[in-house]
Amino acid sequence: MYTLLHGFYKYMVQKDEYCVLILGLDNAGKTVKAAKTKLTKNYKGIHPSKITTTVGLNIGKIEITGVRLTFWDLGGQTELQSLWDKYYAESHAIIYIVDSNDRERIDESKETFDKMIANENLQGIPLLVLANKQDIPECMGVREVKPIFNKNAHMIGKRDCMVMPVSALTGEGVDEGIHWLVDCVKRNSLMRPPKSNENS
Repeated sequence: MYTLLHGFYKYMVQKDEYCVLILGLDNAGKTVKAAKTKLTKNYKGIHPSKITTTVGLNIGKIEITGVRLTFWDLGGQTELQSLWDKYYAESHAIIYIVDSNDRERIDESKETFDKMIANENLQGIPLLVLANKQDIPECMGVREVKPIFNKNAHMIGKRDCMVMPVSALTGEGVDEGIHWLVDCVKRNSLMRPPKSNENS
């Protein structure tokens, strides 16, 4: 009887865990976005204005609609991008942050994106491209960003893919992006099964 009850308890408290990579060039707003996500879910964290450039890896977790998302925010400096592929096989989704206010580096961001998306370990996993810094009046909107990143649509392949406008600083669009991503990783769980963890 104990074994049956213990098994039922484990089933009830177990959460499916999905690992989400947050990628993009340095200064695109990846870490601010990760922090804002945690803040919007009533998690205590560093205020976005106090955040500095990521050197290496930041990790954050939220629980939403019955699942746990673990965010791996990887440094975007050129010398750190070579480490990204070490995390691809373990990831369930990608959030790629584009600095929509930095027209001078948009081609560099697109090249980095193409190199990332061509990796076979990312084949078929959901992809959320966020056109960040929409709070800045002169920034590029989604209508301008989307065609740039769609030029090599064949590399994106058959997967859930969305381009959304956000402001990591104000939080605008963050919740919508996270909810879309949760739906996608759940749908994709046959291809990329979640990790199962007991709720602590």
